[in-house]
Amino acid sequence: MGDTEIRELTSEAGWREAFPVLRELREGLTEGAYLDYLREMREEGYRLFGLFEGDGGSEGGGDELVAVAGVAVRTNFYNGRHLFVYDLVTRSDRRSAGHGGRLMDFLADWARERDCESLTLESGLWREDAHRFYEDRLDMERYCYTFKRTFDAG
Repeated sequence: MGDTEIRELTSEAGWREAFPVLRELREGLTEGAYLDYLREMREEGYRLFGLFEGDGGSEGGGDELVAVAGVAVRTNFYNGRHLFVYDLVTRSDRRSAGHGGRLMDFLADWARERDCESLTLESGLWREDAHRFYEDRLDMERYCYTFKRTFDAG
């Protein structure tokens, strides 16, 4: 394993580089929809970070993107000011190497620098491996359920 570096992805080239990794989490997402959503989400405060491994730096260098996280600082009555992690994924061929933990540690520090009281995320009920990672490795607690109601188009 080489050196790792975490950087915010702010260019379309960086976003395109992140798409194959993010698609491992959001399987039904097309690249076109991803870019459209990402542009809108960035206007709402969403930030995309990548963990790179290697020797020089992608977005123009030689590093390999192995994990991504999409986050936004939010405020509400039950969490106060917090960092919400919308997306967190490590490439399937690079899991269990500590990348997810390094990325989450970075995000926790990043959140503290922005006066956040906590870091929160949602995880699908079927993602039991992710739940073990959050609870056992990151010492996070199960806090609540999220409910969703989908509307018909039209």
